[in-house]
Amino acid sequence: MTEELSGRRIVVPETRELGQLLRMLEERGADTVPCPMIAIRDAPDAVPIHAWLRRFVREPCDDLILMTGEGLRRLLGFARRIDLESTSIDALRLTRKITRGPKPVRALREIGLATDVPADEPTTEGVIAVLKRHNLTGRRVGVQLYPGNANERLLKFLEGAGAEADPVLPYVYTPEVDDARVIAVISEMAAGQVDAIAFTSASQVRRFRDVARASGREAELRQGFERVVVAAVGPIVAAELEAMGAQVNVTPPENTFFMKPLVRELAAALTRVRKG
Repeated sequence: MTEELSGRRIVVPETRELGQLLRMLEERGADTVPCPMIAIRDAPDAVPIHAWLRRFVREPCDDLILMTGEGLRRLLGFARRIDLESTSIDALRLTRKITRGPKPVRALREIGLATDVPADEPTTEGVIAVLKRHNLTGRRVGVQLYPGNANERLLKFLEGAGAEADPVLPYVYTPEVDDARVIAVISEMAAGQVDAIAFTSASQVRRFRDVARASGREAELRQGFERVVVAAVGPIVAAELEAMGAQVNVTPPENTFFMKPLVRELAAALTRVRKG
């Protein structure tokens, strides 16, 4: 345990692994500001998901693209509730599994399986790049989507490659804290009362943007981003921030897009700022 972040106030918008990320920062001496932005929930309409699972079990896809670890866990949760979990895992064994990034790889490992084709990088472009090296003509390809991204680019690529895409969206995002809490954090950032903010998903960034826009605080949010060290867990989150005009100061090294490397790089960046 170190004190390299002693006296540093760091905003943490994470929800699902909030406690773990807070602990990692606080072990380094940080004063954390939890602001869980997004709650993850099962998709409210189970009917299309149950239908997708029954198709998958009856006739496994040739390929399954797993975009997130959460997506696989949610699909198996739906399968469990209709007594299809074990047969779904059996079908997964027969299916070539394409993964975008380390999280779906970890979710597969939890059920004793492994990825067959990892993406070149943890983005849609990385998935497409690796798929271009395979003949997809006539193959049925399951596509696990995630909220806020219908991924028309990937679906159009599959169509153009001669594949039959079968998409499924097993979970949704809902607001976790109320807008007033988000506005308060934006004001603290703009006032220079925060040293850094650590984003772990693009949905967190979009929630900040949407609340700022709805409350007329977009300029204040831009000012806040200019005054703090902005950390992003990976390239997708970084791209979302850059699309808003925010400069991303910290990302983990390539292929280490996890919270622990994010904390390590953030601590190093804030130490450099202190010394400077």
